[in-house]
Parts: sequence; structure tokens; C-alpha cells
Amino acid sequence: MSAPSAPAPPAAAEPKSEKKEAPKAMISISCSAPTQTEHLMSIAEVAAKYDVSINEAKPQDSQGLSAEEAAKRLLENGPNCLTPPKKRHWILRFLDILLGLFNMMLIVSGIACYILLGINYSANFQNVRIFGVLWVADLDKQNFQTYLGAILLFVAFANATIEFLQMQKAAAILESFLNLIPSQCYVIRDGKTQQIGAKDLVLGDVVVVRSGDKVPADLLIFAATELKVDNSSLTGESDPQERGKRNTFENPLEATNLAFNSTLAVVGNGYGIVVRTGDNTVIGKIASLAAGEERRESPLSTEIENFVKLIAGIAAVTAIVFFIVAMTAKNQGISNSLNFAIGTFVSFVPEGLPATVTMLLSLAAARMAKRQVLCKDLQGVETLGAITLLATDKTGTLTRNQMTVTYIWTGLKLYAAQALAEGASDGHGAVAFAVEDSDATNELIHAATLNPTAKFTSDEGPIATREILGDATEAGLIRFAAGKLANFKSAQDEFPKVFEIPFNSSNKWAMTIHKKKHATGSLMLYIKGAPERVLKLCTTIHDGKSVVPFTPEHSNQFDEMYTVFASKGHRVLAFACLALNEKEFPADFAFSKDPINYPTTSFTFLGLTSLEDPPKHGVREAVGKCRAAGIRVMMVTGDHPLTAEAIGRKINMMLTDTKPMIAKKRGIPESEVPESDVNAIVIHGDTIDSLTDADWENIFDKEEIIFARTSPKHKLDIVKRAQGRGHIVGVTGDGVNDSPALKKADLGIAMNMSGSDVSKEAAAMILLDDNFASTVSGIEEGRLIFQNLKKSIQYTITHTMPEVWANLFYIAVPMPLPLSSILILVVDLGFELCIALTYAYDVSENPEGLMRLPPRKPVNPESIARLKRRRDADFKDFGMDPELHQHDALKKLSFGAKLRRLFSSRFWMEKFEKNDDEVLIDGDVLSYAYLEAGTLETLGCLTCYFFAMWYHYKITPYEAVQFGANWGSDGNDYVFDGRSVSVADQVAALAYGQSAFYLALMFQQCFNHFICKARLSNPWGSFMFSNKKSFIGIFAGGVFSMLIVYVPPVNIAFLTAYHLTPYVWLVAILWGIVLYGYAILRVQVKRRFAPVKYMQDIPGLQMFPTRWSTGGK
Repeated sequence: MSAPSAPAPPAAAEPKSEKKEAPKAMISISCSAPTQTEHLMSIAEVAAKYDVSINEAKPQDSQGLSAEEAAKRLLENGPNCLTPPKKRHWILRFLDILLGLFNMMLIVSGIACYILLGINYSANFQNVRIFGVLWVADLDKQNFQTYLGAILLFVAFANATIEFLQMQKAAAILESFLNLIPSQCYVIRDGKTQQIGAKDLVLGDVVVVRSGDKVPADLLIFAATELKVDNSSLTGESDPQERGKRNTFENPLEATNLAFNSTLAVVGNGYGIVVRTGDNTVIGKIASLAAGEERRESPLSTEIENFVKLIAGIAAVTAIVFFIVAMTAKNQGISNSLNFAIGTFVSFVPEGLPATVTMLLSLAAARMAKRQVLCKDLQGVETLGAITLLATDKTGTLTRNQMTVTYIWTGLKLYAAQALAEGASDGHGAVAFAVEDSDATNELIHAATLNPTAKFTSDEGPIATREILGDATEAGLIRFAAGKLANFKSAQDEFPKVFEIPFNSSNKWAMTIHKKKHATGSLMLYIKGAPERVLKLCTTIHDGKSVVPFTPEHSNQFDEMYTVFASKGHRVLAFACLALNEKEFPADFAFSKDPINYPTTSFTFLGLTSLEDPPKHGVREAVGKCRAAGIRVMMVTGDHPLTAEAIGRKINMMLTDTKPMIAKKRGIPESEVPESDVNAIVIHGDTIDSLTDADWENIFDKEEIIFARTSPKHKLDIVKRAQGRGHIVGVTGDGVNDSPALKKADLGIAMNMSGSDVSKEAAAMILLDDNFASTVSGIEEGRLIFQNLKKSIQYTITHTMPEVWANLFYIAVPMPLPLSSILILVVDLGFELCIALTYAYDVSENPEGLMRLPPRKPVNPESIARLKRRRDADFKDFGMDPELHQHDALKKLSFGAKLRRLFSSRFWMEKFEKNDDEVLIDGDVLSYAYLEAGTLETLGCLTCYFFAMWYHYKITPYEAVQFGANWGSDGNDYVFDGRSVSVADQVAALAYGQSAFYLALMFQQCFNHFICKARLSNPWGSFMFSNKKSFIGIFAGGVFSMLIVYVPPVNIAFLTAYHLTPYVWLVAILWGIVLYGYAILRVQVKRRFAPVKYMQDIPGLQMFPTRWSTGGK
């Protein structure tokens, strides 16, 4: 067996008591379970408690439970599986989406149409005719409100269906990743060893644990042979933990005679009694902790909800006001006034916006999936781009969870295990390792090959990815040896093992003796283990050329190298050998452990190897990109602080000195170092529970933070504290211990291949390739989709103002209705949808600049103070929970409290309070869409509207206004300037006018489409035309619009005129050019007075792009 992490020299040593700290940190998880005392009882007492027959001396001869008793207990206690998280029925999930505020606006409008129809069917038919939305007179009593209401309801259901199907698709993909095959285990029942499903285990069962098995329940070990378990999924610590029948710890999670559900037996074998099953196991308690947490609303959904509330409020107030005006000042009657109010309300609602947002997010999610990022929730696509703090686990997330040889010190020379550039060396003067470099290197590589017991399960595939049966340390050794020794495959056969002393906690070393000829005999002894233990057995050292006596100078060199390796957080092993003399130990010598007849002294020291769990490829660049983008990246791990800091300094996470480092450099006590001089901090989990609010503030004020030796509860607390400061928190992790934090975070990111099912279930996003660098791709995609969503929304809502003004002019001027409700719908769901969707394919205006923009909701001292002030005021005025996010706290308020808050002066002062946040629909977007471009497009549409009526029927704007109140009504024939204009002429002229208004809006929106592309740069340049889908969308939208106007009989259904002159197009294009010119002028003024702000460079970032960090580009 291999040695555990060797204790470092005093200067950098990890205290022995800390060896058990990772489990200790989890006490808070298991305390909620029934008190666990079995580890403090004798084995006989535990067997009596669970009424099971065992044989301590010969565990394989144990009787175990009877089949009948096992069946009885299974019926009483239930299966050994975790209670699956509660899931809402798919119908309820669909209704949640359908009853969202935006869809409710459409549903209310649709229902209102039928209410109108029910009020007065025949009279409403005439009013609808006046309203200008009659199909044709020949359709007689076929009231258009029937169709308008149906279309509005259809759109609401279509929007909900699209979003629901996308959610179901992501859920189906996730299900395929989860381990749905029931795991098997071996138990002894009725005196026979048999294989059963793990879910059928019951309390008192005797379980056989073999190397490579996953522990199926919480077990009390009563017999073991060199058993070690991997607890990394529970604690984050990659060191295998020894398990046996003896225990001296009171804390059950420190107990060495307990093995926990879901942990892996990496070496050895053992027998255990089941003492906890299902939800009562440690993993069950962690899963229940995750289930008790709720994720906050995503920033995108919050902002869209606020926008919809704003639009709904404006639309409702406007519709009510003008309904009253129509009833009182214009004497329109209730039916016609309600008809008008519905038209006004529909005008304000961008019906295609929900579908546009959903489709844009869906397309972005599909692109992210190609970049190995699976989004379970569409909103998570944008949330990833909005995060301000990324808290990440270490083992398996930042690192490979694969011990790797890093340095070798042998022959009094330092080697680097990994290849170096020709003639290069690392900072310690190491050169690339070569077997043929000296006799010492050759002997050490054979020791690393022959001594370990770990083995490859297959010889296929690259060495780095082959599966190995054995513990992590030995796996690292044989990967290294297999890559360096030419005859590695045949070495075990060529030099067969004749004797072995496995590693044990007493010796701290492992010995093997092999048939390997040398100058004085045919047997060679190899030993590896804890450096100080191995060194005590040695009297000589190999200097690379020959064996020489071990001197004080050699001892100093040993101490120096040991200190260097340990200070990096590496695991250090020492190797020694002894060429056995043929006279004393002939080839057929029978070695014995008892009595001892093998050599125990006078070994030759070969050297030291240091191993680490190295960072994954591309992680350093990924962390650097995140920091350059203004995203704070911090490590939250269950591993030791020294190891965590060493990894953090390799991956751009920690660049500056901690307080102890500064104090050491300055030669002063730590207490004298000002906090303002410290920008990096490492926090030990033992101190977290005692931290005050001031301590937390001090920690989060630092840019570089590492939390080590943390429990699942600690990770959860850290996430909550960060969210309390206004951070949008992303959490990455793969272990069960990460799941509560994954669930609570604004965006939980789990690993697919190495991640546990519990972590995947808790997360909102999954990295399919387990590559942390994929997170950066996701952040970049999230930022891009936010920009594209903003462009799309700015483009989409611009066309609402011409629609709104058309209805307002109809009742206020009055004038013939410029745009009917049915044409409003085919604008929103026709060419607008075709064009708006193409924004999903837009590339970044400035790819490098996109990741240099600050987070859109930056957290700084001003934002923290503002958030605290608002929460304190909300708590004082309305009793809102200050621990909750404001959006979540608002949901808990009563309706009356919400109204009081809405009409309070503080609410409106906060709405207009200046801050650095960038929201999806901000003042700039609203100003451009509703006041500036919306007004210009309205003028352009009205110009085309009046031009068409004049061109085809010589009806002037003055006439339209003068006789507009009763336009097209029976008996409204009039004579103007010697011309007689009949009702039929009025209806026909209105058809031309509405057709022109509709097409003018389409043409101007084509120009607006390109204008809205420029958010970070000027509205010209190659990037504006790089998206070929834009032209496809414009073409499709144009064809659709021409179909509506120019193709009989389609145009009949929409009351458009297919003889409309193309001159209208020229007028609309001219207005489009005017709009484009205004946009250029606007951008220039805006750039001068409000330039785009980018993040400042961070000194010390190490950015060396690789194929992993660039996506293979």
C-alpha cells in the first residue's frame, strides 16, 4: 500500500490533529439524524443491538440476517435509497408559465374580446366595423372579436408551450445523465454471500466491501484488511482514509470504524454492519439540506417581470383613461369604447416578446450545449453572464482529482516530472526527468514501477486517462512510471515479487522484494513511504553515480527539498532500496513477517517524489478571464489550507500576499499589518462558525479569498453571505458536499462525469466535459445573449409606439384608425418575430471587449451601502425580511403592504436613484424605443398613411381629421372641395392607408434592426453584416408582409389593399434613412458624454492560452 500524505517539516507541516478535520467539519449535517453511537460501542454490542450474527475472527463465516428477518425490516423501514426531490406535476409547471404576468395580459385581452361580444353581438358588429377591423361585409355576423380573442389566447398558450417544451427537453437530458441503474452490493444472509440491490439493504445487514466497491450504506466496520475509502465526494479531501475495527474518536464523522454511503473503497476489503440507511445516512442528510434551500429568481426573470408590470400598468391606465374619454367626451358607447380600450391595450403589449426571449435563450442554450454546458433552466443562460462572484470547489473541479508526480529529487539532482521546453528549467532549477540520466533515476523509476500495488485495469487509451485500481497516490506513481519506463508492461513479470510488507499506519512505509539481479545478488528490496520514516532506515544515499555514506550535507539537502515540496502543498514520498547479498539472501530465500527475517536497516536512500492533484488544463486561463471580466473567483474546499492556497496561486486565483506573508516580509507581528494592505485571505473552516458580521465584511472586502476545511453548511453560509452583499453568486462543484450551496446559489454548476447525482439534481447547469474552462465559454455566451436580448427587446418595443399612437389618434383627434388590431397582431407575430429572432445569431461587436466589461450589477462599497439602507428601510416600514433578496421578500408581503410601498415616496426615489447597474430594459432603451425612434417611426408611418390615402383617393389629411369621427359609418358620405366621397370610398381609402402604415412600419424596422445591433460601438462596420441570418429574417419578414398586403385572397382577411402603390415604399425607406442618421448622431453624443467603461488590467495575471482554454481554436 502507499503512504498517506506525509507530514511536512515543521516549517510547513500540517498538524496531525488536522488530518481528521474534513470529516469534523460535517458534524452539523449528521446532528439532525438520530444520535449515532455505534462507533463507541463494542462490536458485540452493535451486533446485539441489530440482532445479527457475526464472526469477528472469520468474518466470511458470519451468519448475517436471515432472509425472513431482512424482508421484515425492509417492510418496516423502507428501501435504502434517498427520497427523490419533490417535483411539481408537469401540468402545474405548465400552468406556472401560462399564468405568468405577460401571458396573463394576453389572456385578459382575449377574454375581454369575448366579453365584448357577449355584451351586444349585433351592435358590436357595427362598432367593430367602425373600429376598422371588419373582415368583409359578406361574412355577415361573423364578429371579428371572435377571431381576435382566439388569436390572443392562442399566442398566450403558444408562448407558454415553447418555454415549457424547452424546460422539458433540458430535464430529459439531465435524466439521461443520472445513474438510473440500481447499484449492487454483496451481503451475508443465512451464512451465504450473495449479491443484492443496494436499495434492499436493511439495518443489521452484513456487507462485504471489496476494492473498487461503492459503500452502499453507512457501515460499522468489524473486520478489514488494509481498507481505505475515498471520502472526497463528502469532504472534498482527496486523501484516502483508513478504515478498520478500531476507533478512538468520539465524533462519528472522525471515527475510523465507520464507512459512509456513496464513498468508494479504493484499496483493501472489509466487512461491516449496516447502521444507517436511506435518508438517515450522511449523504441523505446533505441531500435534505439541499432540498431545504430555494434558488432566488434569476436577474433576467426579475427584470422581465418588472418590465411587464411597467408595460401592463401603462397599458391598463391608458386603456382605462381613453375608455372613459371615449364614453364621455366622444359619446362612443360602451361597446365601441371597450373595443377601443382593448385595441389600445393590445397596442402596448409586444405579443411576440415572450416567444422572442424564449427562442433567443433556447438558441443560446443550444450553442452552450455545443460548448459542453447544459442549461437545465433557460434563465440560467443569461444568469451565467451576470454573475459577480464564482465560488468553486477544488477537488475534481479546479483540479483533476488525480494525483500526479510533479518533482523528483534523486541522485542529488532535482527533476520535473512533466516535460519542459528544450534547455528550460522551472523556478527551482529542475530539469526534465529522464530514466537514462543516471543510475539513481533508473533505480527510482523501477522502485516506482515495482513497489506499488495499484494496477491499470486496461492497457488501452492514453496513460493519463486509463482507469487504475488502487489509491490515488499509487495511481500517480504508476502513471508516471508507465510514461517513463519503456518496459513498464513487462516489468512485473521480468522482476517478480517474492515478498511484500503492505503499508500500515504503524510503519508508514511499504516494502517489496523482487527477483532483480545486481552485482552482489539476485534479489532487490524497494521501500517507499513517509520521508522521515524511510530516512531513518537509511545509512547511504545514491548520488547518481554510486552509493555513498549519508552525511549531514545530504541531510541538509533532504530538508531543503522536503520543505520546498511541502510548502507547495504536495504529498511527499521517499524511496529507498537495498541490493540483497546472495550469500545472506539467496534467490530461494523464504522471507517471513513473524518472526522477522527481512532487512530493516542499512538501506540506500534513492530520493523524494512530490505528488499533487494538479489543476485541470485551461483552468488558470479560465480563472484569469473571469477576474479580467470583473468576476470575483474564490475557492471553497474541504481540503487543507496549505494545499488550497498552493493551487490557488497556480491558477490566477491568488496573486498577492496574505497577512502572514506580509508580516513575515516586514518582520512584524500579523496584528500590526493594516487591513488596507491585505488583499488576499485564507480562512480555515474551524473559524467560520465564530465569525462576526464585521469579520464577514472584512473577508468579502478582499479580492482574493480561499475558504478551506469547509463543511456543506459552511459552503451554504458563504453563499448566503455573498448574496447578502448583493452578489449574483455562481457555485461550481461535483461532490455531494457541494449540493446545498449549488441549490442556493443563483446559478449552481455541477460536473457531469465526476459529479454525483445529488449535485447534478441541485445544480441549474452542468459542465458536460467537467472542464472548468467551459464556464468561461458559458459566461461569454451569457454576456453575449444579454447584449443580444437587449438589442432584440429595444428593437421589438420600438414598433409599439406607432401602434399606440395609431389608436390614440383614432379617439383623440379623431381620425380613421391608422392600424387595425389584426394588423397589430401580424406585426408582432409576423415580420417582427422573424427579424427579432435573428439577434440570437449575432456575434459580439467586440469579442475581447465583451469579457472586459464589468459585471452588469457590480458589487462595490456604494452598492453594498445602498442595499443595506434599502433593506433596513423595508424592514422598518413593511417588516420585510432583511435576509431575503428584495424580490423574494416582496412576494411575502400582503397585497395592502405592496400597495402602500408602491405609493410611498421612498419607492419612487429608489427607482430613480443613480447606480452602476445595467438592467435589461433601462432608461436608455425606453427613451430610444418609446420617445425617440418610436416617435420618428410614428411620423414615418403617418406620412405613408396619409400619402396612400391621397395618392389613391385624393383624400387629404385635413379631410381624414375633419370627417374621421364617423369614418366609414353608414350615412357619412361627404363632399369636400367639389369631390363626393362615399362610405365605400372611405372604407377603401382606409384599407390603402392601413396597408401603407403597416408596410412603413416594416421598412423602418428593417433599418432599426441594424441600428439596434450597435450597443458597444458605432452603428456601422463589418460586424453589423456578419450575421447572415439577419438578411434571411428580413427577407422572410418582407415576404410575409407583402403576402399580407399584396396577395389575394390573403389580403381580404386583413382588410389590406393589394393595389397599394410602391411609391409608399420609397417614402418609408426615406424615413428609415432619417432614423439611421438620427441614430448615428445619438451614438456620437452618447459616446462623448457616457463612454463605455471597461475593467482595468489586473497585474500579475498569468495568461498562456492553450487548446483547452481556447476551445481548441
